[in-house]
Amino acid sequence: MGGTSDAVVVVDFGAQYAQLIARRVREAHVYSEILPHSASASEILARRPKGIVLSGGPRSVYAEGAPRVDPGIYRAGVPVLGICYGAQLIALDLGGEVARTGAGEYGRTPLTVLPAPKGSSLLAGWPSPNEVWMSHADSIVAAPPGFEVTASTPGAPVAAFEDAGRRVVGVQFHPEVVHTERGQELLKRFLHDMCECRPTWTRSSVIEGAVESVRSKVGAGRVLCALSGGVDSAVTAALVAKAVGDRLTCVFVDTGLMRAGEAAQVEETFSRRLGLDLVHVKAADRFFAALGGVEDPEEKRKRVGELFIRLFEEVAKERSDARFLAQGTLYPDVVESGGPHAATIKSHHNVGGLPERMGLELVEPLRLLFKDEVRAVGEELGLPEEIVWRQPFPGPGLAVRIAGEVTRERVEIVRAADSVVLDEVRRAGLERELWQAFAVLPAVRTVGVMGDERTYAYPVVVRAVTSEDAMTADWARLPYELLERLAARLVNEVPGVNRVAYDITSKPPGTIEWE
Repeated sequence: MGGTSDAVVVVDFGAQYAQLIARRVREAHVYSEILPHSASASEILARRPKGIVLSGGPRSVYAEGAPRVDPGIYRAGVPVLGICYGAQLIALDLGGEVARTGAGEYGRTPLTVLPAPKGSSLLAGWPSPNEVWMSHADSIVAAPPGFEVTASTPGAPVAAFEDAGRRVVGVQFHPEVVHTERGQELLKRFLHDMCECRPTWTRSSVIEGAVESVRSKVGAGRVLCALSGGVDSAVTAALVAKAVGDRLTCVFVDTGLMRAGEAAQVEETFSRRLGLDLVHVKAADRFFAALGGVEDPEEKRKRVGELFIRLFEEVAKERSDARFLAQGTLYPDVVESGGPHAATIKSHHNVGGLPERMGLELVEPLRLLFKDEVRAVGEELGLPEEIVWRQPFPGPGLAVRIAGEVTRERVEIVRAADSVVLDEVRRAGLERELWQAFAVLPAVRTVGVMGDERTYAYPVVVRAVTSEDAMTADWARLPYELLERLAARLVNEVPGVNRVAYDITSKPPGTIEWE
């Protein structure tokens, strides 16, 4: 877990909190890993964590079937920090009292900091009152025996409590949220002072660990790298090249589902500018055949994932000594694709979409990283800015931006529409402010009127979001003038489109991509 870095386990009780906490921990230069609440104490402790964080969650601790944690973690001698739901669970498990007082708190709340006579508090030196972010209905009304109450709010008599001897702490507020004024300071104190974690999770340590891991796994073997042109695969290629040198061959598969000009851009950037050994596989016909008649998004991803692997295996046969396939799988891909303890949000083609039988062994140097960490590593490796800051693009390409069956006609429409969206976003100077901006084509037709005549054509949905790591996202408040230009250009310049809508759904409850 985290190589040679000290590490912390974040136990996930739902919603978006665990992912955000994990990122904040890494911002303090400590490696973090997310495990579901159903993980046993032995599974958690097998990661050899120097600390455990219990996340917030959407449920009441008294609700039927409310998630719990294996109480064995409290007896392990590992420091524990409970946040919101996690704090209430500590109180409930260790003999405190949680009640529905009718005085829930939501949003910015003044926190009164109290002295902690029996030990050093994580809140020591905080001004009082201090602004924190609350989101709770139940409240802790009595701390467990042996614990000191270190803070309160108008609606939470026990807003923070700790047992310095046992190194167990609970806070009702959310330190991971930027609206808590000194939240990151609290997390750093927990990590560095209470857990005694060393701040060794840095760009250089990530690169060194990834390169060493690749060398250890590959040995003297030859590696193929699945190269799409995006930042994830580009950073993967750079790391593997650093590890194995000229024993790397990059493979770009032209699926026919790429953005406008993608193939030419990949050839120019990676073959001519960066000098990588690049194989260009033209396979549009095979992908359209595989997707024919398929409407279910999970089936799309699985068919795309399997065909990718078969094509890589074919290239590997041509280079008989290639046994390994490097791909840019990220931590959010792994989390969303589910596992033994987690719900499947969507099967990423490079994780849950992979076939059961494969002739190549996977090499995934980015599997533990969030997207912002990948960009930081790309900058450290000296990759061009236009690659490092390129907007994410799904592995299955435009296939998952067509809500319905994938046809050549529909791909051409959504490709042209996507090109218009990206062009207008660049012109507005918003490309670096948005996580993603793209077009979606629902496979339905709508009635319109153009040139005094009835039309029956497709709608296009514009999607633009802001995010830090793709685990959560908010819909972007684009200027009305930009939306007006988008609507006019999409209807006038893209044949087959007569209507434009803008998606104002955040994640959750939606996902960033439609499929």
